[in-house]
Amino acid sequence: MSEENTGGKQGCVECVCGGAGPALTAFLKQMGPSESAKRHFDQARVEFLKGLRAIIDSRIESLSAHEAKGTKVAVE
Repeated sequence: MSEENTGGKQGCVECVCGGAGPALTAFLKQMGPSESAKRHFDQARVEFLKGLRAIIDSRIESLSAHEAKGTKVAVE
């Protein structure tokens, strides 16, 4: 690819956005949540997954419980 197609930048390819990609990315990062909010969301995601794990563990435990089959008979 020649420098004419990349606008003089290494690694860029000509696309339909006309080079607006980096500007749009910067805009979205600016509009996104702050670092402290991101930490809260990350922690909430972890807690949600821990809840799912607890539900699954409980279900596995209930399915794994052995029920006594038959009856015990004392033999003399």
